[in-house]
Amino acid sequence: MGFKKLLASLGAGGASVETVLTEANVVPGGVVQGEVRIQGGSVDQRIEGLSVGLQARVEVEGGDQEVKQDIEFTKVRLGGAFEVQAGAVHVVPFGLDIPWETPVTMIAGQHLRGMDIGVSTELEIARAVDSSDLDAINVHPLPAQQAILDAFIQLGFRFKSADMERGHIRGTRQRLPFYQEIEFLPPQQYRGLNQVELTFIADEREMDVVLEMDKKPGLFSESSDSYRAFTVGLTDFHTTDWAAYLNQWLADVGGRRNWL
Repeated sequence: MGFKKLLASLGAGGASVETVLTEANVVPGGVVQGEVRIQGGSVDQRIEGLSVGLQARVEVEGGDQEVKQDIEFTKVRLGGAFEVQAGAVHVVPFGLDIPWETPVTMIAGQHLRGMDIGVSTELEIARAVDSSDLDAINVHPLPAQQAILDAFIQLGFRFKSADMERGHIRGTRQRLPFYQEIEFLPPQQYRGLNQVELTFIADEREMDVVLEMDKKPGLFSESSDSYRAFTVGLTDFHTTDWAAYLNQWLADVGGRRNWL
């Protein structure tokens, strides 16, 4: 069984609820499966509605500072109203599609600090709503994403950090209200280069890869040589030497800026 969370009892003498994930390891475009178990309390109870969704903790710019905000980016209602008898157990299985754009939370088997994504459970009881804590999921890279990540490692880059930011990168296939940035520190040979930020925005066929050097406010621009966006097929990505591709881009920009 996967990760478990126990909800508080739903009122005096009421039912308790437990969400159990069959497998917490997923990939974008996959499905997280599990079940919601409702244990009847000492009284009969009517559940008006039950839903599960995916939630992410995202950075949002607010004035001069950034704040964290929980954003639910997909939600599924599990049937209609039902009655939970006192002492009875009501089990509701579910399968929740993972959007292709979902940020990765794992790289090389390690959890990316600050990447909080999980399954939320929500019950409606007598016009009130009871929500659970998150049941964390581990989102692993797609093979095409892994190929790009491996190329950075091959070139000597080191992972620095990752975050999820509310907003939209224009010119991409983005549909979610936020995107992920994975930041890498460069090796010695790319002197003068601070860092490179990497964003994946995928659908079922291909993905946009967005690369940015030396991020400055408002730098997302097609005309900047420190910004590059290109498309990678999810099935034919292996036809390109990505380490050579990235090195050529870095060398071109570095040569113009006397970095190399």
